[in-house]
Amino acid sequence: MKPLTRSIVRDPRRVAPRVVLGLGLVAGLALSGCAATPAPGAGAEASAGQPAASPRVAVAYEGGVLVLDGTTLEVLAEFETEEFTRLNAAGDGRHLFLTTSEGFQLLDAGTWTDAAGDARSADPEVTAAVVPAAAAGHVVRHADRTVLYDDATSDTTIFETADFLGADGALPEAEVVPGTEAHHGVSVVLEDGTLVTTVGDADGRTGIRALDDHGHEVAASDQCPGVHGEGAVEGEVVVFGCENGVLLYDEGEVVKLDAPDEFGRTGNAYVSATSPIMVGDYKSDPDAEGYLLRDVILVDTQARTLEVVNLPEGVEYTWRGVARGPEDDAFILASDGSIHVLDPITGDLTASWPVIEAWESPAEWQEPHPGIVVDGDGDVAYVTEPAANSIHAVDLNTGEVLESAELEVTPNEFAVATGESTH
Repeated sequence: MKPLTRSIVRDPRRVAPRVVLGLGLVAGLALSGCAATPAPGAGAEASAGQPAASPRVAVAYEGGVLVLDGTTLEVLAEFETEEFTRLNAAGDGRHLFLTTSEGFQLLDAGTWTDAAGDARSADPEVTAAVVPAAAAGHVVRHADRTVLYDDATSDTTIFETADFLGADGALPEAEVVPGTEAHHGVSVVLEDGTLVTTVGDADGRTGIRALDDHGHEVAASDQCPGVHGEGAVEGEVVVFGCENGVLLYDEGEVVKLDAPDEFGRTGNAYVSATSPIMVGDYKSDPDAEGYLLRDVILVDTQARTLEVVNLPEGVEYTWRGVARGPEDDAFILASDGSIHVLDPITGDLTASWPVIEAWESPAEWQEPHPGIVVDGDGDVAYVTEPAANSIHAVDLNTGEVLESAELEVTPNEFAVATGESTH
């Protein structure tokens, strides 16, 4: 294996000009339901004083979605869906969103913690509640808000995350910020109500802008070609990926950090709210075939630095293969079948744990291939192994495989409802 090598770039702050976008208020509902396969023994509420609710894992496959018990990996329910369905946690510990051709459809995973702190459970259900969207895109959870983005309109829909718990399968009220020019984008709302959203049109994406809670723009930048992905680190610094580096938004300032390569694309930010360092994917060869990546970047939002870490030979991953976990480490599910633990402070790999068989790059990004998702702020990761129609639960402190299950379908996208509800 070749050693890790690193390069570092330090750039001065750059603040861009300002424009204005107003806010609108609207809530949307549509009807589209699916029948559930009842879970054996489900529907009973847990008794008072029971430990925290068990997580549940929703797994999409071609034409359907399974809901699994997060501890035993037993299949609790199965629903029919479209051929390719994306999954995102809604942020309240109980609900998830299916992104379909109709929009964002609410899935009740049936696990939550009530206001008294007691664990509750019920049958999983794909509800009739849909946020209409012609091209349902990113779902972002931050600052007790859940933000949905429609690529077809560039509209941003903002929910108070806790409101999902009391909505009884419906949608709570939402604020909608109308878009200007449609593009594949993303938005995030900060603690003080600032909306940071991407800028682009049919010809491409160029940057971001930030609007205060009255809709007045406070900062903007057009220095981020191909802007994609976002993540908020410690101190609510938001990082966006570009094709030549990253943009930082920090308390009214936009800062550009350039990549060391002429083409240095970051499209996904893997972050922790307790770490100032963003771990991002990195691609320096625009003509590279396949979807396996060989480098990561470390963005120190306090020092305003960007480092590229060249991973050892054989440690290759896709956008689905990185998650943050205990000690704010990054856990990389590589094509050699192992989880590699990366210390974001030093850039060193500190452990490697074999979990699944070695695998190759998918031909298209939507095709089933291994992925890793962490149980909220917990110590357990779920790893899919499509070639074996399997899913595994892994202890991120030791690398021990806690449980494995063979499914009757090939897993693709997946997400976790933690059961640790917000109120």
